[in-house]
Amino acid sequence: MSKILITGSNGFIGQEIVNQLLNTEGDELIAISRGKNRVEHEKDFIYRSADVCDQETLEQIIAEYKPDTVIHTVAMANVDRCEEDPIECSRINVDPVKYLAQLAERHNFHLIYLSTDFVFDGLNGPYREDDQTRPLNHYGVSKVEAERCIQQSSCVWSIVRTILVYGAPYERNRSNLILWVKSSLENKQNINVVTDHYRMPTFVGDLAKACLEIARRKAYGIYHISSDEIFSVYEIAQQVADFWKLDKSLIRPVKSTELFSKVERPSYTGFNIDKARNDLDFSPTNLISGLEKIGQNL
Repeated sequence: MSKILITGSNGFIGQEIVNQLLNTEGDELIAISRGKNRVEHEKDFIYRSADVCDQETLEQIIAEYKPDTVIHTVAMANVDRCEEDPIECSRINVDPVKYLAQLAERHNFHLIYLSTDFVFDGLNGPYREDDQTRPLNHYGVSKVEAERCIQQSSCVWSIVRTILVYGAPYERNRSNLILWVKSSLENKQNINVVTDHYRMPTFVGDLAKACLEIARRKAYGIYHISSDEIFSVYEIAQQVADFWKLDKSLIRPVKSTELFSKVERPSYTGFNIDKARNDLDFSPTNLISGLEKIGQNL
């Protein structure tokens, strides 16, 4: 039996990893997040309310439960907010990773860290794991800094980069691109959607499964996890409208320069996922299948 500790277990990705882990046999789960536990499951597991930015509390939890693997999902991911408050962004996105890398060295656990396509500039996608990082905004900078903290440590580590994660959250008050488009069109709201940003959207179940496969196979290094289909964000919105038979005329195509945000974002990312296919037997969910799964869950 392996002990796996999940940080940010109340978050969108964290909840999916927790539920997948609880639906399989053979591993012991320790989950930490801020506030009360929001994961409902018939199986019992250890939950501790904790702020990962609190180094002392984090160290106490690691020392008490002695996990074999830590999957770190916590992040400040609002790109505009990161740009407005870079100090807070670094406090959340970089400092806890430094602590965890130090703790992994001391307590000998496998550290799995979730990163992003925003470590790249969007000029040469789709990207391989060994391509040069060049972030365009502070969110991307913070994720590159966190990656370097891990890579420069002597701990056993894996970095999982992903793109535009979507799915049906366990808590209905949460959202993502797919649900935002669906809800807006159902409410007859006009929405502006960019035509000049291209992404490979990632189904949340695929990401969670990949993280757990990395833990179980002890697959070390950097892994790119996404779908293998590239769309403009506008094309994604169009597919959402088609799937749920909603009014596409409400979707207004715009250039990224027309939007309110002044923060630069990579225009064309996408991943080469051959390494994940070969090492993890990773098989991505295509967008239409992902929409069908959301429909079933909703």
